[in-house]
Amino acid sequence: MDLASPEFWGYIRQMAGGAVITLELFACSVVLALVLGTIVGIVSLSRNLAIQALWRTYASIVMGVPSLLVIFIIYYGGSAMLNGLFGRSLRLDVTPFGAGLAALTIVYAAYVAELVHGAVRNLPRGQFEACAALSLRPVQAWIHVILPQVFRLALPGLVNVWLIVLKDTPLVSLAGLNDLVATAKISAGATKEPFIFFIAASLFFIAFSALTMPLANRLDTRLGRGIAKVKS
Repeated sequence: MDLASPEFWGYIRQMAGGAVITLELFACSVVLALVLGTIVGIVSLSRNLAIQALWRTYASIVMGVPSLLVIFIIYYGGSAMLNGLFGRSLRLDVTPFGAGLAALTIVYAAYVAELVHGAVRNLPRGQFEACAALSLRPVQAWIHVILPQVFRLALPGLVNVWLIVLKDTPLVSLAGLNDLVATAKISAGATKEPFIFFIAASLFFIAFSALTMPLANRLDTRLGRGIAKVKS
């Protein structure tokens, strides 16, 4: 295929549109998983037996089921569940984007919650005692003292979650989302040039993943402000 032909660049523009959809789904999923996972991780610290049972059940289910199956369950069964909750008078349909967003959020919030839970457990008890001595309200203590340290401790695990969500985002194309992988497949089938378009899609993920380490290093530096560095 002539790489200078208008047809080729038309497919490239189509893939660029798919890349935007991929990034939108990825960004929304990561943010929601981080927020929901942080909340669940804090709540799971409760010693209440009912809360502990709910947390363990949720974590066992979502960590034991492949993300693709969760996407399919929400996409194909989500409409029926929503219509059952709100009544048949209100017709609600689950889009591929909505199903993917819900599935990735639900699944990876569990991993974020586990990281947050473990990081809080590893914090020195003196941090909580200092907050109490300063008469900080619980919300203030968590926002200004506890969570910055929690995210610093959990950062390596959160970076891994970031990368896994990025690699799992194309799974939503199997539910009909017209993302980067789906458009690459369409372009490859139409032009009979799978190598070109799949390599282009791969380079996109490689380039985006390569940005992770500089970003992680900057976050680590910011979250580690005020902490003395040990010289080797």
